[in-house]
Amino acid sequence: MKKVLKNVVSILLASALVFTTNVATITSHAANVVAEVKSIADVPADLSGKTIILHSNDVHGAIGRYPYIASVKQNFQGRGAEVILVDAGDYAQGTPYVAQTKGLDAIMAMNAAGYDIATIGNHEFDYGIPQVKANLAVAKFKTVCANILDANGNLFLTPNTMYTTKSGMKLGFFGVDTPETQTKSNPALIKGLTFLTKNDLYACGQQQIDTLKTQGADFVVCLSHLGVDSEAEREGISSNVFYKKTKGIDILIDGHSHTIMSAEDRKDPVTSTGTKLQSLGVVVIDNATKTVEDSYLLNYDKLQPEVTTEAVTTAIIKRVDREYNSVFAKSEVNLNGEKAPGNRTEETNMGNLVSEAMLWSVLQHEGSVTVDKDHVIALTNGGGLRAPIKAGDVTKKDINTVLPFGNTVAVVYVTGEQLLEALEASTFCTPEPVGGFPQTTGIKFTVNTAKSFAAGQAYPASTYHKPASINRVTIDSVNGQPFSKDDTYAVVTNNFVAAGGDTYYCFSSSGTTFDTGIPMDEAVMDYVKTQLHGVIGSEYSNPRGDVTIIK
Repeated sequence: MKKVLKNVVSILLASALVFTTNVATITSHAANVVAEVKSIADVPADLSGKTIILHSNDVHGAIGRYPYIASVKQNFQGRGAEVILVDAGDYAQGTPYVAQTKGLDAIMAMNAAGYDIATIGNHEFDYGIPQVKANLAVAKFKTVCANILDANGNLFLTPNTMYTTKSGMKLGFFGVDTPETQTKSNPALIKGLTFLTKNDLYACGQQQIDTLKTQGADFVVCLSHLGVDSEAEREGISSNVFYKKTKGIDILIDGHSHTIMSAEDRKDPVTSTGTKLQSLGVVVIDNATKTVEDSYLLNYDKLQPEVTTEAVTTAIIKRVDREYNSVFAKSEVNLNGEKAPGNRTEETNMGNLVSEAMLWSVLQHEGSVTVDKDHVIALTNGGGLRAPIKAGDVTKKDINTVLPFGNTVAVVYVTGEQLLEALEASTFCTPEPVGGFPQTTGIKFTVNTAKSFAAGQAYPASTYHKPASINRVTIDSVNGQPFSKDDTYAVVTNNFVAAGGDTYYCFSSSGTTFDTGIPMDEAVMDYVKTQLHGVIGSEYSNPRGDVTIIK
């Protein structure tokens, strides 16, 4: 049985996973489902005759943990094991430590730690296709992904690789990336790429398995950036669905949903380590029987960082900190950075602050929009707000960690009817979380979750659907004025949403868009310094109350 910790449990126990000193059994909401977390002291002293796969996923810029990963690899090698270090994607984005160089510093840290094989996640594409290629060109590890095609219909990356151990065992690795990349990365930055999905994804996976078996693989490993969250599950593109739709995967190392899983039962061998290197995944293979002997999560207690990797990561951290750690403001309140309940499920004070800053960054310049100001709103996707800000000093790094994608402020002109479509599509599963949930300023609307979402055709190159009718959303007012489906509204948003990211395909087809070129983090910092006089005050203690959700 798959060892799954639900997201709530994952959040509550994240710290415990890293610092527990004894073998821990952590129970999820499901009966008899556990994930074992071990200390290095619990690992057998003699690992001779074993091949160990160490795995990470969704590191998201936590590069200070890489020296400990390298330390584990060396420790296990010292006990006689052959060690393969792999990653399941989303390492290039998440903190300024990797965002400042558009993911390149993540590659440098992984090189130092001794990674052998990786796949890519959706966030590797946040800086565009040329940057992905430039980053991977300096990677010392092999990158595999089988379900991404370029504009000519050719594979974007090498689909698989064979690793032959010193004992002669052959391990075949292949990778798959989530089709949600089409809407969870900026569509304008991945033009020309096709992500195989659903039946094509399953067929692609089976082809890789069969190819590796034909080449003599004793063991097939899938590096999957698919996840097990509800969005992926609904669309049939989650890792557990993918595993069931294919035959012959011996171990599936997963990422994307930040779930903590330990694959101990061979009937469903899916494993994942959470996010930001909360723990390290360990899969122990017996060389003689060529079967999985053990699978667990490892914490980092009683370990010293490996010195070479630490020198690389420390240099990166110090360089970024010199620029980003200066205090430019203070906050009197805690700003909500949670996913759910939070920015992906409801209006938040963080969403209020960011959307107000975006609106101000455009309207401070006279003539910047071609409609009356009472027809201008701001909207940003809740999934783009990635961290909290605690009461106290606020640094550039704090803002950049909330807004790590390098997105810019854009303006899209839409009709009232298109605006309704966008809101309906972006709250289709509310109160369940969705990355497109609208955080807004200048508009009041209601979502009636007692009514069902009428799914029409899927948007082009998207896992989301156009609403066949507007059932759940009503717009109550725009800047205090009555809403009209026939009027034209200016929506101040980010370039990701403007390009049709997440659930906002209708924005990309609106016809009139311009990009201001103002980075979102700079817009927020300028707003706080100029309009709030350096203090995020009590007016942000609670959400403004513009979004009503009827449950």
